[in-house]
Parts: sequence; structure tokens; C-alpha cells
Amino acid sequence: MKDHPGVAILGCGLIGKKRAKALQGASLRVCADIDSGRAQQLARAYSGADFTADWRSAIHRDDVDIVIVATTNQALVETSLEAANAGKHIIVEKPAARNIAELDTLINAAQKNNVLVRVGFNHRYHPALLKAHELLNAGELGELMFIRGRYGHGGRVGYDREWRADPALSGGGELIDQGVHLIDLSRWFMGDFVSIEGYAHTYFWDMPVDDNGFMLLKTAKNQTAFLHVSCTEWKNMFSLEIYGRDAKLHIEGLGGSYGIEKLTFYKMLPEMGPPDTMIWEYPRGDNSWALEFSAFLEDIRLGRTPSANLNDAREALLAVEKIYKDSGYDHHT
Repeated sequence: MKDHPGVAILGCGLIGKKRAKALQGASLRVCADIDSGRAQQLARAYSGADFTADWRSAIHRDDVDIVIVATTNQALVETSLEAANAGKHIIVEKPAARNIAELDTLINAAQKNNVLVRVGFNHRYHPALLKAHELLNAGELGELMFIRGRYGHGGRVGYDREWRADPALSGGGELIDQGVHLIDLSRWFMGDFVSIEGYAHTYFWDMPVDDNGFMLLKTAKNQTAFLHVSCTEWKNMFSLEIYGRDAKLHIEGLGGSYGIEKLTFYKMLPEMGPPDTMIWEYPRGDNSWALEFSAFLEDIRLGRTPSANLNDAREALLAVEKIYKDSGYDHHT
């Protein structure tokens, strides 16, 4: 790969803008969006970047080495397939597909064309979560027992008329939106799940997709993740508690409207009682996108499989699909 690879961004909304800001070590060559005005607006912010409404032409440019796919869910696989067949390395936003059948076509294309695909599970790169993973790997928690996670927001006026409320575009509601982040993080800490139970339901919003998802996931060792995602939270929140036999970790906040990102480490004492407590706070802005992109550049340089890859997306979608089926939702198109 070139020392300073060229990047195409497909989809120039909120996530596309965040991706553009995080391209240290690369050059933004072209912004593509079916709304050419939106593509033009993003391109104008970066010297030398072109814009187009033709996403296929953006992929096939000779000066593009990496394609970032930040479209709505129904276009994730179509655009990523085009990029894979063109021999481009890819960052595709989560959930990477609306369902496993779609995703498997992309897995096959990536293997056939020998391209690397990183899935946008950027939460792995939040500093509190990186530190928590470091402490776990260092054995500070002892044997892992269970995880309790909550992730939610309150939506906004008209939320049930946006694209996420249309199953043909989104593939589902809150479970496939924020739920895949909690599933991925739990697998990152615990390993694979052999038992998947849960329930998805629409409690508040007038839409055919779920606004709350509840998950009970177990590993072969009966380590358990109890997770809840919601777009009826009213106040944005993120909380992940990781319990070991010797200590507990609690990650709160993601910055911005989710509150200051913080990690609290509770170390059990031999006599038990109140634990020793250590707190790390991360008040600076969210740099997970930049760390994730830097890791992908290193993946490409070393020819290594990305740590958050299409198999991770597949495992998350396996849980999502089972819970949707058990809950009476059929979002397949």
C-alpha cells in the first residue's frame, strides 16, 4: 500500500463527516453521496477532495485505495461488494448488513478478492474501554463472571419517521442499531456466546421496528452478558459493568451528550468489605474514530485480519436475528 493512501467516503452524513476528520496518515480523495450537495459540502472542507453523486465512479478511481462505507444499512453490502470486487480495502459501518444472508455475500467477496474489511465497531477504541480490556488481559479481574450493559438515547421529534424506523432500510430497530455495539463489546471481553436469549419490542415509538432490546447471552463457561438497548431512555446513557471474581470494572459515558467517559476499577480486598477504588476520567473529545482508522492502516501494512472484522459482525447479527425471530419480528426483505 502507498505511504499515504487515498480514501473514498461513501455516505456524507454524520458518520461520514466523523470518518473524514479521522484520516490521519491518508488523504481524502473523493466524497460520494446520492445527495450531491451533501457530498460537495463535505469535500469543500478538505483540500484536494472531489465530490460526486456516482458512488461507483468514486470506488473505481485509481487514486483510491480504501473505501469507507457510511451509508444507510440497506446500501452497506451493495457498495461494499463493489469495493471488494474492485480490490479496495474497506471500512464498513456497523452492522455491516441488514442480515446474515446479505453479510455472507460480502464475506465471500472479500475472501475471493483478498481485501481487508474492518467493521465500524469504534466503541472498542474508546479510551475507557481500551483500558478496561487492558486490565482484563492483565488478569486484574480474575476469572470473568458476568457483564451488565445498558446503552440508550431518547430519540427526537420525528424519530419514528426517519430511515432507522423503516425495516427495508435499516433491517431492524434499536437492537440492530445500538445493540450490536453491546454484543460486540461483550464478545470482545468474554469470547463467543453459545446461548442467545432475548426480547425485542416496540413500546413507545409509532414504527414497525423495535425501540427496546433485551439480551441474555452465555458463553460455554456460563459467563453471562445481560444487555439492554433503548431509544426510550430520554437521557442519553452508556454503562458497561464487567464483573470478575477479584474485581469489577464500570465504564460510564462516551463523551458529549452521553456524559464524561469514565472507568472505575473496584478491587476486592482479602477481608472483603468496601473495595479499593481507582478512577480514570477521559474528558477530551472522542478520538475512537482516529484510533480505529490508524489500526486499519496498520492492518493493511501488516496484511493482518482486522480485530473487528466481518466475522465479528456476523456473530452480532446471529444474536440479533435470533432475538428478532423469537420476538415475532421479520425484517427480511
